[in-house]
Parts: sequence; C-alpha cells; structure tokens
Amino acid sequence: MIAMAWTGAFFALCALGMLLAPFVPQRRNPLLVAIAGALASACLCVAGAYALLSGRTVDTTLGLSPLGSTIRFSLDPLSGVFVLITGIVFLATSVFSAGYLQRYLDHYSLKVFTVLYFGLLAAIAAVLLASDVLSFLVAWELMSIGCYLLVNFEHRRDENIRAGYLMLAMGEAGTLAAAVALLLLANAAGSLGFEAIRMNGTRLADGLRWTVFVLSVAGFGVKAGLVPVNSWLPRAHPAAPANVSALLSGVILNLGIYGIVRVNLDLVPPRLAGPGIVLLLVGAISAFLGILYAVTANDMKTLLAHSSIENMGIATTALGAGVVFATTGHQALAAIALVAAFYQLANHSVYKALLFFGAGTVDAYAGTRDLDHLGGLIHRMPWTALFFLIGSLSIAAIYPFSGFSSEWLTLQALLRSAELSSNLVKTAFAFAGVALALTAALAVTCFVKAFAMGFLGMPRSPAAEEAREAPRSMLAPMGALAALCVLLGILPTFVIPALGGALKSVGGASAAHTLVPPFFSHGRPSALPAKFIADFHDLGAQVGQDIVPGRGLVVLHRGGADNPVVFAMATSYGFVVLILLLGGTAFVVRRLTAARRVMREEQWDGGVHQLLPEMTYTATGFSNPVRVIFDAILRPRTVEDTQETVAQHFRVAIVRTREHPHLVDRLVLDVLTAWMAGAAGLLARMHHGKLNAYVAYVLGTLVLFLGIAALR
Repeated sequence: MIAMAWTGAFFALCALGMLLAPFVPQRRNPLLVAIAGALASACLCVAGAYALLSGRTVDTTLGLSPLGSTIRFSLDPLSGVFVLITGIVFLATSVFSAGYLQRYLDHYSLKVFTVLYFGLLAAIAAVLLASDVLSFLVAWELMSIGCYLLVNFEHRRDENIRAGYLMLAMGEAGTLAAAVALLLLANAAGSLGFEAIRMNGTRLADGLRWTVFVLSVAGFGVKAGLVPVNSWLPRAHPAAPANVSALLSGVILNLGIYGIVRVNLDLVPPRLAGPGIVLLLVGAISAFLGILYAVTANDMKTLLAHSSIENMGIATTALGAGVVFATTGHQALAAIALVAAFYQLANHSVYKALLFFGAGTVDAYAGTRDLDHLGGLIHRMPWTALFFLIGSLSIAAIYPFSGFSSEWLTLQALLRSAELSSNLVKTAFAFAGVALALTAALAVTCFVKAFAMGFLGMPRSPAAEEAREAPRSMLAPMGALAALCVLLGILPTFVIPALGGALKSVGGASAAHTLVPPFFSHGRPSALPAKFIADFHDLGAQVGQDIVPGRGLVVLHRGGADNPVVFAMATSYGFVVLILLLGGTAFVVRRLTAARRVMREEQWDGGVHQLLPEMTYTATGFSNPVRVIFDAILRPRTVEDTQETVAQHFRVAIVRTREHPHLVDRLVLDVLTAWMAGAAGLLARMHHGKLNAYVAYVLGTLVLFLGIAALR
C-alpha cells in the first residue's frame, strides 16, 4: 500500500493545483506550476520506483463508475517503468515552467494553462494505473483532450489551430481503433477487467490475435508517432509551448508504446512471430524516415519532432525483435531486446525533454528557432549551449552518454538473429539492422548541424546577436537532465536489472541474469561457471568489488561453450579511462606550453577584409548533401513567390523556397485526399437541380437494391 499512498498524494496535489489556479494571481501561476507540479511529480516518482524495484503489484478500488462497473487502479512493475519516467519528466518540466511561462504573461491565460497542466498530469497517471477497459479508455480520452488544448494554447495563431485539429482528429481515429481492439478482448473474456482478459489471452484464436494486433498498433501507434500515422507530430511540436513539447515527446509518445506492450505482450501473450516482424519493420522504417526529415529541417522544434519519430522507431524495432525471439524460443535474446527497447524509451524521455527545454530557451531569449538565423549563442548562452550539447551527444548515441548504451544493445540484439532458423525472418532483421545503422549515421549529422549551426560560429541575425542567458529556474532542470544523461550512459548495470524486473513477466527471462553477470557474488553461489568468472577476474572484472554495490560494472552476454562471450561493454570503466586520458592530455599540454610564450594573433581569413554573417555556412547548406543523396525519397517541391514592379513589366525579386512533403503524405494521404476531392466533385455535379435526373437517381437506386435482393 506504500505505492498507492504516494499515488493518492499525487492525485491530491494535482487536484489542489487545479483548484488553486483560478484564485492565484496570473503572475504567480508559474510558481504554482513549479511547486505543486514538482511535489506531485516527486510523489509519482516514488510510487513508480517502488513498483519497479519491489516487483510487486498493488491494486485499489475507487468505487463505481456511472455505468455501474467498479473502477480499479493497479500499479505493477510494467506500469511502474512508465510512471517513473513520467514523474521525472514532469518534475523537470514543472521547475522549468516557472521561468519559461513568464513569456506568456499579458498574452494568454496562465490560469487556464495551470488547470490544463495538472489535468493532463492526472490523466496520464490514470492511463498508466487503469486496470480495466473502461477506466483506461476514459483516461486515454481525457489525456488526448488535454494534449490538444495545451498544444493549441497559443490559439491566436491560425497554424497552431490547424496543427491542433490535425492532432485531435488523428488521435481520435487512433483511440477508436484501440477501443475496438480492447472491446474485442473484453468480449472474448466476458469482462472489462485486465486480469480476466489476461487469463483468457492464451486461449484466443490466431485470427482474433491478428485483428487485435493490427487495431492496437494502428491506434496506439498514432500516439507513438509511428509511420504511417505520425503526420501530426512535426506539426504539433512547433505549435506547442516548449514545456508542452517536452511532455509530448518525453511522456505522451511513451503512452503509445505502453498501449502496444500492454495489449500485445501482457494481456495477449505473443504466440506468433508475424506481429514481431511487423513491429520490427515499422520501427526500422519510422526510425530512418524520422531522422532523414530531421536532418533537412531548420526549425529546431521541427527537427526535434522528427527525431522523436526516429527514437520511437528504434524502440519499436527492439520491441519487435523481442517478440520474434520470444515466440521462437529464444527467451534470453527476447529479454535483451525488450530491455533495450525500454532503455531507449527512458533515455529518449530524458534527453528529448532536455533538448526541447534548450530549443524553448533559445526561442525565448534569442528570438528565433530558425538555425539559419542563429549562430554564436555559445558566447551569449554558455550554460544553455553546454546542456544542449550534452543532449545532442546523448541522442546521437555518442559514448559515454545515455543513447549509446540503449542503441548499442539494440544493434547487438538484432545481430543475434543469426540464431534464428528462418531465412525470411533473418532478412527482415538484416533490413532493420541496415536501416538502424544508417539512422545512427544520419543522427550524428543531424545533431552536429543542430548544435554547430545554432551555437557555434558567428551570429547570423540581429536577434542572435542580442541573445542572453536564461534564468536559473530554467537552467537548473536542464542541468539535472544533462547529469541524468551521463548517469544513464555510464551505469547500465544498474538500469538493466531495474528494467529487466519489470519485463520478466512479458519476456520470460531475466535481462539482469542475461546481461549483467554476478561477478560480485559476495559469498552467494553464482550461476556462472567458476572458470568463466576466474578468467574475467584476471581481466579486472573484480575491480571495485568492495565499493561498488550490485552485480558489477560489466554488461556481458554469455553464449555457449564454443562462444563464451558474444558481446561485452564496460561503460563505467571506460568513462573513468576517458576522464584520465582527457585529464592527462590537458596536464601534459599545459606543462609543455607553460615555459613558452604563446602568441595570440587574429586568424587568417583567406584575404577577406571582413567575414560577414551571410558569408558563413548555414544549416541549409550543411544538410544539402543529404537532400541531394536522398532526393528520390524527399522529392522537394519548389514554391515560387514573385514580386513585380508597377504595371507588371519587370520582376524585381524572385523568392523560391523548397518544401519537403513527407513520404507518407505524398504516397498515402495526398492520394486519399485527391480521391475524396474527386468523389466530392462528382457528388457536387449531381446536385444540378434537374427534377428528371433526381427521379432517375431514385429509380436506379431501387433497381440496384432489387437486384441485390434477387441475388440473395
């Protein structure tokens, strides 16, 4: 009951925040968001950590719903992972909002924002705690409405209204598909409760399994931002405030993955490899297309939105690999792939929230998010630049930051497809591996561009020249998330056992036993052969045995007798070595140059009298090679805006801009739109006011129905 007590305190604080918001002065609402939001988020973190680390499931009953069914909440280790991640992101966002929301004073109602903020937080927690279909769907709908209202907070801008409606429309379509999937399961089990559905899940026919899988992935995939139902994501992020964008990427997208996992791995245990292959391919395509469009984007928030699609794709790829391994009898490999998926989700939530905070800070204190008009911010916003750099290195999977560990595990899991027997399945894994390898390379390009064009070089606009550093209330949460990026990268031997405990029920094996050998047995019997442990102790695996808690600091997957070590890494020891190398190099350089006189002169500029901002490299120029290489996929459209003189005799300026319509929009949505427009045009031509034609319509319809009746 400890977890539920903290959960109760969380809901009480959310209710208190919503009740106080209308009575607190407008200028004090950001402080209310920071204090009450931080306290509520801390309660949520404690509840999630307790469920995750204890491995227990706690249930509570709230009473009867208006439909007469009992409302039950349940906190198990699986939901505990998402509750903990949600609490961490909301904690940082609440503190960040104290300074960030000041920009909306006298423009929009912060009282309304505060009410919506706490309502969204409560709805998200209710989604993760719901243990029956009705409670889940009601909480999901409240969460979707809250997201729409917060994304559309700056409602005086027409483009924001359009983005909000698109998000709402696609979200409602996804909710409908997910609701049908859950109701099919409830009908088969004869109950709305998840426990009854779970008990009946093993007896479902394959046809019903496939139906539920397709509907749930299509429905929840909208919130997860998976191809082809992710058109709303790059449009909603630029419209939303930066703190809301951090929640969209760091929390809301995770709910889509949570829904897919809860339905297809928990309620209906996987029995077929086919759904895993579908997830594998959808994830790989989403990752590649997401990062490809991110590289070509110049707006910082649009770039980060496409990058969120990439990261959700990586997690979905690992999830699909886990399903394939689990259904083919490779439980240890399934545990590795699933823990890699959840590790990726946790990492993405942290560094993407950090990066959106950075983008929002740049927008607020430099006046623009366009990378072509930034530059030189490292001199005016040094702390923001440092934290954005750490986030960029993390999301680009550069060692020793957090993204490296999860993406490394994902690629290692894909390589283990060599143990599968089906050549067709191996081909799917090979395609996914190639796509993720290319994705990783493009991610480095993307975030080199984001940081270099935004923070290095010289300012390319007056707004960038006048930029200033953000207040401490905004820098502090960014610094905390940056530190967490480092910790998640160098301490995988502590993260993996925590995540593995939550996934043991759906993966069938312990990721900790598979990946983190008990080198530090502390007198307890070890599952590993004595000679195996002795060999690694000779290599230094016992270093830190007296001071390091847990199982050690080495991530290692042990194979058979012929291949005792399949892969291994020690990011913790590597981090220490890296610090020593950097420190030693700095010491040697300083010693060698201490006795010498260093002359500082202006750098050679190639004979240019003065280097102007317009002569420097821009974000568009940096990413142009990628546009050229992938032109067949991007297929840009040139939009011409021509200005002419009086009497329209001479053109004085021709401005051409290039747009990159999304591949899914071009191949699917635009085709459907054209077809529907054609059908609407045909129907419009039928309304011409001629009575004889209308009579013919009625007669034709009557003959058609008589013909159908005769055939039956």
